[in-house]
Amino acid sequence: MTDEDKTIEHADSKPSTEEEIPMNLRNINGNEPTEGNNQLNSSEEKPQETPTESNCLQRLRETFARPPRELLATAIRNATMIVLLCALVWLDHGSEILPGGNVFGIIVVCSCAMIGGKLVGLIKLPTLPPLPSLLGMLLAGFLIRNIPVISDNVQIQHKWSFYLRSIALSIILVRGSLKLDTKVLKKLKGVCVRLAMGPCLVEACASALLAHFLMGLPWRWGFILGFVLGAVSPAVVVPSMLLLKKEGYGVKKGVPTLLLAAGSFNAILAITGFNTCLGIAFYTGSTVVNVLGGVSQVLIGVVTGSLLGFFIQYFSSSDQDNPVWKRVFLVLVFSELVVFSSLYFGFPGSGEIPCTVLMAFVAVAGWTGNKEVVENIVRVAWIVFEPLLFGLLGAEVSVASLRPETVGLCVATLGIAVLIQILTTFLMVCFAGFNIEEKIFIAFAWLPKAMIQAALGSVALDTARLYGDTLLEDYGMDVLTVAFLAILITAPIGHLLIGFLGPRLLQKAEHQDKDENVQGEPSE
Repeated sequence: MTDEDKTIEHADSKPSTEEEIPMNLRNINGNEPTEGNNQLNSSEEKPQETPTESNCLQRLRETFARPPRELLATAIRNATMIVLLCALVWLDHGSEILPGGNVFGIIVVCSCAMIGGKLVGLIKLPTLPPLPSLLGMLLAGFLIRNIPVISDNVQIQHKWSFYLRSIALSIILVRGSLKLDTKVLKKLKGVCVRLAMGPCLVEACASALLAHFLMGLPWRWGFILGFVLGAVSPAVVVPSMLLLKKEGYGVKKGVPTLLLAAGSFNAILAITGFNTCLGIAFYTGSTVVNVLGGVSQVLIGVVTGSLLGFFIQYFSSSDQDNPVWKRVFLVLVFSELVVFSSLYFGFPGSGEIPCTVLMAFVAVAGWTGNKEVVENIVRVAWIVFEPLLFGLLGAEVSVASLRPETVGLCVATLGIAVLIQILTTFLMVCFAGFNIEEKIFIAFAWLPKAMIQAALGSVALDTARLYGDTLLEDYGMDVLTVAFLAILITAPIGHLLIGFLGPRLLQKAEHQDKDENVQGEPSE
């Protein structure tokens, strides 16, 4: 072979090495590319340009590699927790977890109440906040009680229901006490006291008068019903006021802060009056002795709550290890102990409000830090017991036991009492530096009734059942019916009115980041 032939052969060999990789990519078998092979190769290259199959596989891997989130995760987690709880109870008490058992009924009521609250919360109207979830919880318990097939299998003893609602009541009181701000109360003390006491006392007296002459209740039971209706609902007012405060509506005059503080004291006054009247109604003897007995129960609660508050404040100071959990444990356990011990020793007037609220208020006054953490933990406890409270309350109302004339009289009593309360609220904020629009808003913001009515509505009925008196049980059922109707009617209407009237009647602050107390305060 000559040098020229070798040069030609070497020149021919270079393109073959350069084209080796493209050839392998185009023709896997190594054959010469033809027109058919080019079409096949083009079809093989197309998935690489739009890899649909690989994308689907990749998405599946990513989906199962990470845990589900939001609604799906919540459903799976809650279902798993319920199954584990049922398994544990079934291993120990097999009959209680089966249909007709107490644990089965509690799980069904709690689950349906949670679902009902979520569904109602999804209802959103334009320019209005979502409806309160407690409305769905209440309706869920009501449907469980009044659907024949379900009510036959969901049975909860009154003792179990009473204890669970008592626990929820103590958590409500502790949570409300932790939110009280002493600095704000000092600055708005004049109008705050008038707003907290005036509408509550006037509505209680008006309701007692109406209940006596329209519903035929004795005066003692009339005032029990009056103080049940006299309380405004923190569960509706507090979230709505915080939303308006965040948007800057009314902060120049301190309207949201005023309603938050006055709402707490309004609930305290209503529950104190309720417990006093309850003690009077279930004690025999002269009226003077019964009144003194009710006042003495309140005084015992005040002294005991103050002492327990100082004890918690001293033994859970910030210089100790893990003060947050010590504070939560002491506050919650002492509150439950106070409620149940007061019932055990026969002093219901000193159990719920004076002792529990003062205990939490005195304890939190001495905490230098981590107050918000304690409030968040107590809020979690309330999230657990809120469906039980409203679900069990709705399950107490039976359509079969209600007479049409009784429902009509209850609605009439409720309607007249609410109108009197709105007018009284408007008068209480006069001469306090508010304009006419702000006065109208405050009057309608005092309308919703929910949480306190749910906590107290069945207490009188439970107490009557302990005495075994049929007539007293009928009175207690009337009180429960009015409380149920009050929640069902006023909670959604009041919630919608606050969301609708707030942006239209309240002035929006120009600088929302400034503290509302610096911008301006209403006069006392």
